[in-house]
Amino acid sequence: MIRESKLVSRHMLVIVLALLLFCIGPLSIVSAQEVGASVANGVTIKLDGKIVKITDPVLVLDGRLYVPIAHIAAMFDANISWDKDNEEATIHTVFKDKIVLGNGVPVVYFNDGRYRMDVAPFVTDGRTYIPLRHVAELLHAKVDFSPEDKIVDLETVHPAVTTENYGIDQTVTPSILDKKAEPFSEKDLLLLAKITQVEAGYESYEGQLGIANVILNRVKDFRFPDSIYGVIYSGNQFPPAHNGLLDKSKPSASVLRAAKDALNGKNNVENAVYFYNSKVSKGSFWSSLKVIVTIGHHSFAK
Repeated sequence: MIRESKLVSRHMLVIVLALLLFCIGPLSIVSAQEVGASVANGVTIKLDGKIVKITDPVLVLDGRLYVPIAHIAAMFDANISWDKDNEEATIHTVFKDKIVLGNGVPVVYFNDGRYRMDVAPFVTDGRTYIPLRHVAELLHAKVDFSPEDKIVDLETVHPAVTTENYGIDQTVTPSILDKKAEPFSEKDLLLLAKITQVEAGYESYEGQLGIANVILNRVKDFRFPDSIYGVIYSGNQFPPAHNGLLDKSKPSASVLRAAKDALNGKNNVENAVYFYNSKVSKGSFWSSLKVIVTIGHHSFAK
């Protein structure tokens, strides 16, 4: 009985520490309503048949259940850390897996690989949320949800149940392992960061992310070259590539984060392929463009 009490105390301590950790640092302060989510009232979460109390709300967005990853990871005795500068959660599981999730970034780092989720985690009300099924699979748990009864059943898999490939039962291998993210080189990352630094080093992270995405949007657009290098060095679209400024560019931490996030699929300018300062760029061409969003000094358009 004493041993069981100690285990419960340890379990609760892990949860409390995790929750305190995820309240530290300036997060993207938005409400659930601002991201289009609503509270899933009356949802009960069970772990191995026992009801688990979660103080933070479970959310519904586009018909899917989202849960705070700090709570769920702690339930499985995973260690969590939060990088406030890059807005990334890193989870170390009892299976020795390392999981890195970024705010608004659809690509998840799982051990040595990069994989694309169909949706991105988001931060709201100081908590990082991810679809329930995604986080359950990443933690190698089985999940069953009954919409009628509003009951979520999570089932742990004992570490002793192993296989040669993934160290766990194949029935709970994360499905994202079949969805490898498109690779990028360190050379591409640095080049993208350098041009972003020159064009928007003085802007906010959001403005820098927008510039990086214009470059990547052009790579995907048939009207432009199909590589980051080709887009940046083609013609005179980016004068810094030809006057020496690009070579001298030293990306800041914020710019490096923006370039990496963009390469990992975080896009805040949709399919914009142009950016310009409306106070500087005048003429029929610029006025003919459809502006998608304005961030800082730049309008992003197509």
